[in-house]
Amino acid sequence: MEHVMRERLQGVQLGEVQRFRNVSVHPLFLETKTVVDHLVLGEALEHGLAVIREVDDGGHVPELVVVNNADKPLLILDGEELFGAKQNRVLNTTVLLKKKSATIIPVSCTEKGRWHYESRTFEDSGYIMSPRVRAVKNSSVQQSLRMSGDFRSDQGAVWDGIHEQAADASVTSPTGAMRDVHEARKSEVIDCERHFPCQEGQKGILVAIGGQVAGMDMVTKGSAYVLLHSKLVRSYLMDAILQDTVETGPVGRAIAQRFIDDIAACRLDRYKSVGHGWDLRFEGRRLFGSALLYRGCLVHLAAFAANGVVQKNEGGGMAGYSSRASYRKNGR
Repeated sequence: MEHVMRERLQGVQLGEVQRFRNVSVHPLFLETKTVVDHLVLGEALEHGLAVIREVDDGGHVPELVVVNNADKPLLILDGEELFGAKQNRVLNTTVLLKKKSATIIPVSCTEKGRWHYESRTFEDSGYIMSPRVRAVKNSSVQQSLRMSGDFRSDQGAVWDGIHEQAADASVTSPTGAMRDVHEARKSEVIDCERHFPCQEGQKGILVAIGGQVAGMDMVTKGSAYVLLHSKLVRSYLMDAILQDTVETGPVGRAIAQRFIDDIAACRLDRYKSVGHGWDLRFEGRRLFGSALLYRGCLVHLAAFAANGVVQKNEGGGMAGYSSRASYRKNGR
């Protein structure tokens, strides 16, 4: 697994940096002989090929059911938000769900103050959790995998992250919904987004905010990435507009390349993914993240800078801002 990841990362090419205010975006390109053919969340729901619902009438916060009626696997990214049913959720990890299947997926709540049906099924909220909160969630998922093999987050830390983001954005949500924060700042984010258009053949982004790398996301199926580009860019821009940083010069190619090289140098832990493939987890001194590998193909990779985002706990694992490990069963 390590050598497969290193080979894929060695092939990543950095495009010309795009810059606006305190944000630098390096488009990522990757030549691949084979890619996994799949749908993404938005297109599957738009064409009525997927149904997402609570696991039963009573619901269970850390889990949802996805019915994929398509003749292709369905890719849902870590951090993609679903809204509706009894409360809004985000994916705890990237999943590639089998065609013609029903799968229970691990999720976190992003709407603390609601636990009643607004609809019977979920829709695509149009948002991906911003890297700052996503990193808090992912670090606790990584710890949970090491301790129990479960893709479970520290729900309390996730709620704290959303609350802090809402406070930074000066947004009050009646149900503590992450989506309300993103909706309130949507026009600002869209105004910034036009400075970071998707390039032909692009398959990912590496983003620096305030002169420091925040993270990167890469989806190796080019046509799928095109559909996800706006969502991903907006997730990073949400953090950028809330950071109190002055306008900076572009973060150069050398710094961006070092971030990618650091990923390749990490040791990997492997876990059976929900659906197809293997969920790979990596951690270094300056970063941590995950990747989904299926039949030797890299499907999705996400990495986050560690400074200021996570901290070591006594057992050597990674914990969120709150350092709590209480995996709550419900959102009430």
